[in-house]
Amino acid sequence: MCIAMPAEVLEIKDGNIGVVDFGDLKQEVRLDLVDVSVGEFVLVHVGFAIQRLSREEGLETREVFRQVHAAMMEE
Repeated sequence: MCIAMPAEVLEIKDGNIGVVDFGDLKQEVRLDLVDVSVGEFVLVHVGFAIQRLSREEGLETREVFRQVHAAMMEE
């Protein structure tokens, strides 16, 4: 199973490289597949932003992932 993670675009560098924030992790990803601006949310899969999300969708999805992770750590 493959999972795409929501991230907020913090910076866009030359060469379609974006610095994104996953919540607790900042990472560079490729932006070749989406038209996105700083401050917007994207879904990231294997180092590529593959879809733009609304801010609401991005924050909501990030929270769901956080809750799932917390529940897994309790077991």
